[in-house]
Amino acid sequence: MKTAFDTEVLTLLVCPLSKAELVLYENQLVSTDKSTRRAYAIVDGIPDMLIAHSSELGVQEWERVMQAHID
Repeated sequence: MKTAFDTEVLTLLVCPLSKAELVLYENQLVSTDKSTRRAYAIVDGIPDMLIAHSSELGVQEWERVMQAHID
């Protein structure tokens, strides 16, 4: 069962690695920092903000996510 993510929480969170803002994209939070490009999964409505559990997006994928956020 998937639980919805409370988007109000997003205003309180930052990337634990770079301290950059995060954007919601599909079912993950993505750091706006181009040098780290970290993505954090949302599991049962709760963001998993552990760096060890995050993934690094490729440059093109990160740019696509950032462009989608702007549009």
